[in-house]
Amino acid sequence: MTGTGPTALTVERIRADVADVLGEDPEDIPVDENLVDYGLDSMRIMSLVERWRRDHGITTTFVDLAERPAIEAWAPLLGAVS
Repeated sequence: MTGTGPTALTVERIRADVADVLGEDPEDIPVDENLVDYGLDSMRIMSLVERWRRDHGITTTFVDLAERPAIEAWAPLLGAVS
């Protein structure tokens, strides 16, 4: 079976996607710090939510992510696997 359903997010995928919307290298994006300090704004968070809904079937909302903008806080909300 190939590509029949959404795939689970990983912490590294979240980090890579955040880096992509910020135009940064994933290694420069910490998992434990406030991403707003790195330039993540509401429009970028909405873009990530839409991407993850489309590609990974997440149901987490913008508000859930905006309340705690750090990858380590998002991982459990997004059902990320290690």
